[in-house]
Amino acid sequence: MRLLVIEDDPLIARSLDQALTPLGNTIDAFTHCAEAGAALQRGHFDLVILDLGLPDGDGLSLLEALRERGDTTPVLILTARDGVDDRVRGLDLGADDYLAKPFSLAELEARVRALLRRSQQRADNRLCLGALCFDQELGVASLHGERLDLPRRELCLLEGLLLHAGSITPREMLENRLFGFGEVGSNALEVYVSRLRKRLQGSGLTIRTFRGLGYRLEEGVR
Repeated sequence: MRLLVIEDDPLIARSLDQALTPLGNTIDAFTHCAEAGAALQRGHFDLVILDLGLPDGDGLSLLEALRERGDTTPVLILTARDGVDDRVRGLDLGADDYLAKPFSLAELEARVRALLRRSQQRADNRLCLGALCFDQELGVASLHGERLDLPRRELCLLEGLLLHAGSITPREMLENRLFGFGEVGSNALEVYVSRLRKRLQGSGLTIRTFRGLGYRLEEGVR
């Protein structure tokens, strides 16, 4: 998944990155409303983790602008504010969940998983196609019941393809998932697709290329 973290406390931001990245997520982090707002307008995210007290404004204003333009990306609010009025206003403006600081990382991870399941209309944390599965709670992929030890970006690619299994996953979406706003070489995505194809040989699954469009994970070898 590609997550946007908007948090000006470096310790909390680092803790979120360390907790969520090993599960196969790509994290883009910003400390200011203006930077985060620009990121939301130029990129797709699966979830936003939003602090309210930011150096250049209130996170609720960012949330309000997001919803006013019809963006339904799930938003989890983090805040040190413990007043009921603040929580009610955040939920009324379109937040999907609320977590007060200080919080347990285990609870945060569980809330993130629940929001992602809800937005994708899934009953559990597993994505499967044929003999291939990815457990989003554990950040573990398996093939025929045997664990696949994949580097983080291959896990991100596998997750992206499984989320759209049987359909074409747009190239841009996969690049955003793997590389965030970092520099992307012209054939960087192809390198990871090639590596994943080799790992899936003999599995009954294939990754088809649709030039100019993207890739599709499907059952049945061509």
